[in-house]
Amino acid sequence: MKKSLPYLAVSPDVEEAIASGQPVVALESTIISHGMPYPENVETALHVEQAVRESGAVPATIAILGGKLKAGLSEAEITHLGKTGREVVKTSRRDIPFILAREISGATTVASTMIIAEMAGIRIFATGGIGGVHRGAAETMDISADLQELANTSVAVVCAGAKSILDIGLTLEYLETHGVPVVGFGTDEFPAFYTRRSGFGVDYRVDSPEELAKALKIKWEAGLKGGVIIANPIPEAHEPTVAPIQQATEAALSEAQRLGVKGKEITPFLLAKIKELTGGESLRANVDLVLNNARLAAKLAVAFAENSEPSQTPKH
Repeated sequence: MKKSLPYLAVSPDVEEAIASGQPVVALESTIISHGMPYPENVETALHVEQAVRESGAVPATIAILGGKLKAGLSEAEITHLGKTGREVVKTSRRDIPFILAREISGATTVASTMIIAEMAGIRIFATGGIGGVHRGAAETMDISADLQELANTSVAVVCAGAKSILDIGLTLEYLETHGVPVVGFGTDEFPAFYTRRSGFGVDYRVDSPEELAKALKIKWEAGLKGGVIIANPIPEAHEPTVAPIQQATEAALSEAQRLGVKGKEITPFLLAKIKELTGGESLRANVDLVLNNARLAAKLAVAFAENSEPSQTPKH
C-alpha cells in the first residue's frame, strides 16, 4: 500500500477511474486563469473536458485550491479560476509549498500539472504549448521550468509544440540534452503552437495512439524516468495565416522588452498582445489547438490503459 499524500485531493470520479484502470487525461489550469479572458476561458475549459469525455477518457483538470493539490475540478471551481483570472497565482514547482501554506488559489503550469498528475497516478496530460528557452536566454537565462520537469517527471505531454515567442531551436537542444523524447504525431516537423511548421524536426514520427502507448509503456517499465513530448500540430483548417502571426509575435516581443516584462508574466503578456494585434485570430487558434490536443490525449490514454495493468489507488 502506497504512502498517503496529505495535500493531494482527487475527485471521486477521477479516483475511481484511476483505481479501476480507466483512461484519464490531466489538464492544466494556467490556461484558464492566465491564458484567456473570461468567459472564453471557462467555456474553453469545459469544452476541453467534454472533448476528453467524448473521446473515451475521464478529464482531470488540475489546480491548487484551499490548501490542496486538486486533481479533478468541479464546474464551480473552474468558474472560480476563470473569473478570478490573473489574481490566481501562476504556480510552478517552486511555488507549490507556499501556495499550499497560504491556502490560496494556484493555477498550475505544465511543470506543476505534471507533478500533481504523477502524484495522482495520471500518465497522460494535454495542454496548449510547452514553455521553453526564451529568446535572448544567453543573456537572461530565462528558461521555463517546464523543460526540467519534462526531464524528471514521468508524464506524457500532448501539446502543439512550443510557442513561437520562444527560441524553438534552443528549446529542442535543451530537451535533447536532458533525454526528453520529442515525438511528432503525424508529422516530421515540430509545430510552433499557432502554426504547423517551425523549421525544426522531431526525434520520432508516430502515426497512431497505439504505437505511442506501446513506447510509453516500454519507457517507464524499463525504469527510464521522465516525460515525453507529443507534438500535435494544429489542424490545417484552423491554422491562422502565418505572416500576421509572425508579425504580431515580433511586435509583442518588442513591446515586452520595452516595458521590461519578465519572468512568469512574460507569456500571458505576449499572448494577450498577439491576440490584440491579430484581432482575436490567435485566440480562436488557441482554442482549436487545445481541443485537438485533448482529443489526441484521450485516445492515447485509452490505448495506454488497454496496454497496462489497472493502476494503483492514488497516493492521497
